[in-house]
Amino acid sequence: MMEIKITQTASPKPKPQESALGFGTTFTDHMFLMDYDDGQGWHDARIVPYAPITLSPSAAVFHYGAEVFEGLKAYRTAEGTVQLFRPEENARRLWNSAERLCIPQVDPDDFMQALTALVSLEKDWVPKSFGASLYLRPFLFATDPTLGLHTIKHAMFVIIASPSGSYYKEGINPVKIMIETRDVRAVRGGTGYAKCGGNYAASNRAGYKAEQKGYTQVLWLDGVYQKYIEEVGAMNVMFKIAGKIITPDLIGTVLPGITRKSCIELLEEMGYEVEERRISVDEVIEALQNGTLEEMWGTGTAAVVSPVGHLAYQDQEYCINENRIGPVTQKLYDELTGIQWGKKADTHHWILPVK
Repeated sequence: MMEIKITQTASPKPKPQESALGFGTTFTDHMFLMDYDDGQGWHDARIVPYAPITLSPSAAVFHYGAEVFEGLKAYRTAEGTVQLFRPEENARRLWNSAERLCIPQVDPDDFMQALTALVSLEKDWVPKSFGASLYLRPFLFATDPTLGLHTIKHAMFVIIASPSGSYYKEGINPVKIMIETRDVRAVRGGTGYAKCGGNYAASNRAGYKAEQKGYTQVLWLDGVYQKYIEEVGAMNVMFKIAGKIITPDLIGTVLPGITRKSCIELLEEMGYEVEERRISVDEVIEALQNGTLEEMWGTGTAAVVSPVGHLAYQDQEYCINENRIGPVTQKLYDELTGIQWGKKADTHHWILPVK
């Protein structure tokens, strides 16, 4: 177990009104930091007052995108306890993402210790309202002060926390999605399965185009044939077609979502047949046209489950389930949020209480 030095702020910030919380715009009093160099390894684990981080202008993260990150939440139950949802999965995914970008990896046990220590210190920042939470952003990046592209010898691991409101302003409502036919998010052998900033930066152009046309997110196709569906925006995607649940399989181009994994487990318990396989845009459009596409939704940490009500492809827009939330989508949302906020029993042992 690593030693974490804690320096508490002398000037605590006032807590924001929960009714006015946005997403990722307000930050707590403290943050966790830890440094790496190839001589000492990871060292100087500390929790300090939230403040700007000083880096050299030549730091590798600025020039070569050498960074990976995670996203998860701390929830407050009706009884007042604070808990995390499957944080060990985030620890493992950060480890795998760092391996892909050849950034020094953080031991999952150290990740968990750092995370729980920060949440424990910042428990008063966890909102009390159902639907609101303390969003946690662990991130890891190279700090080598050189423009040479070489093996990373210096790095920093940071965790910050942001009290955030519900992703949905007026409840869980269907969104409008546009299938992107020009840009691609990932290719086999690339970084599609890693949670790194470059993947998101590369999606900005298509996302902006979709936004200009009145759509919430982009549905990505594969990078070789541009016919197989991969992800929707920053979420995994699922379809209910003729009673079966279909979701793109994990072949290295799709982020292995923790909410996705949880949904699959819940769906199988509900008795649904879940197929993890390649699904083409032609298959989806055909199902839309013949009426067998019953529901479509995205899954992710921020939104949990996001129903899709309209899908646009090649200048044609299709309506899904009369732009209503489907029963399976609603059931998944209720089950997951019920477990996360302590309204339902944690029979899967997904919850980690924070003392």
